[in-house]
Amino acid sequence: MGKAAKEKLNRTLTEHLNTIHETLEVLDQTPASSLDKVSWNEVIKMGDQVSKQATIVGMIWTGERPEVKELEENMAAYFNMLQGFLLLSHGSKVGAGPTLSSCIHASVKQVVDCSFMLFKESVSSYGSVNKDQKLTIPPLVGKVWDACSALKKTPATNITAVGRAMTQVAVSMKDVLREMKELKPASEEASVKDESEPHDSDNSIGGDLGNDLSPEEMKISQLAIGVVSETLEVIKELIRFITGLLKQENQDNSNDFVNPLERLLKICQGIGLQVDELGACLYPPQEFPAMKSAMESMSSNIDEMQVEIDNLKGSSQAFSQACTGVRRSLRQMESELGCVTHLLPEMQNLVVSN
Repeated sequence: MGKAAKEKLNRTLTEHLNTIHETLEVLDQTPASSLDKVSWNEVIKMGDQVSKQATIVGMIWTGERPEVKELEENMAAYFNMLQGFLLLSHGSKVGAGPTLSSCIHASVKQVVDCSFMLFKESVSSYGSVNKDQKLTIPPLVGKVWDACSALKKTPATNITAVGRAMTQVAVSMKDVLREMKELKPASEEASVKDESEPHDSDNSIGGDLGNDLSPEEMKISQLAIGVVSETLEVIKELIRFITGLLKQENQDNSNDFVNPLERLLKICQGIGLQVDELGACLYPPQEFPAMKSAMESMSSNIDEMQVEIDNLKGSSQAFSQACTGVRRSLRQMESELGCVTHLLPEMQNLVVSN
């Protein structure tokens, strides 16, 4: 009887899982703009109901082994609720750009994944020792609670989603800037040691990485720190501009408004990658061609960003000044790189002539 009951539960669960998978395919699609947009608050409320259903699942397993019929009824109630949750989530994507859609999808998928784990374990536990059930089910119920609770932290608008993504870029830039500031010149002791050992020997790798810069390399690094610091100010002003758009949330459903936001984010993320590249090039031996390439891309991206901001009529004096600061720092570093790269061939010729 136990084996037959478990097989029946497995079949029932498989049917529900297939239905949810089909509904997930709908969630992956972009909803028609003609559909009424569902407020994210409605999704949160439905998530609370899913959370309560998960609590009931946990309660069923705290006593004696439940009857198959009870489990099937509970399963049907839960997955009906979950399907409604998914359909509401799909409706909340009306007018959503790629960034907001991605945030919604990730949050919703987490609720679904935790729900799947809960019921797969529930069916798998059927017929097991009661003690084991009490150990395995409650933590999985807790995971569903956490996933449903996280819905409250999910961005509800394109503006918020893009703003958070830009903030992540700023955080990464701060990390790169911190690492740049940790670069140190070679000590006199290290300089003597370098004369007897190759620069790229095993002894120079590891804890001493970034601690053996020449005076020329340190000068380049200091200029790079200036570039990244100024760039960070631009991103901060950009985020301040995006935050100001929250007062215009009635425009958030307009494609004319969403697309510039997405372009600004793409530019911002591109600058973040170029800052990463610039930071990586500062470790000796410094890679001047890669630095110049990253700097050229940064300059181009700053120009593109300013055009987008101007089109949105959001350019402020602070933002313009920050952009001017980056361009000034880039020119200073470019000039220094030009001097260094010009001297290299001459120095090589001197070595050959000796």
